[in-house]
Amino acid sequence: METLVKTWNYGNYKSENYGSSRAVRIGDLTLYFSYKTIVAFRESGHSLKIVKNMWSTTTGRHLNCLDRDKERRLEYSEFQRELKATLRKYGLVEQEEAV
Repeated sequence: METLVKTWNYGNYKSENYGSSRAVRIGDLTLYFSYKTIVAFRESGHSLKIVKNMWSTTTGRHLNCLDRDKERRLEYSEFQRELKATLRKYGLVEQEEAV
């Protein structure tokens, strides 16, 4: 039987402090969390979308586990726009109503 949703801790940490680096795969979409915040995502066949760190040193470590190249990181507002569009595409957020 195929598993449609899979979760795991990303990063190779030796300390319990970094257990808050969690990934969730739902079909072709993988979401990467630092604590309860989505900090990166990837669709199958597409490149990783990753946000610039605006939180803590620990979140910075989580981001570095995913991609050390800080030049590829998106500004928060751009990341949020792309994340929202992707989540909407997968039916994971409600459509906004026209005003």
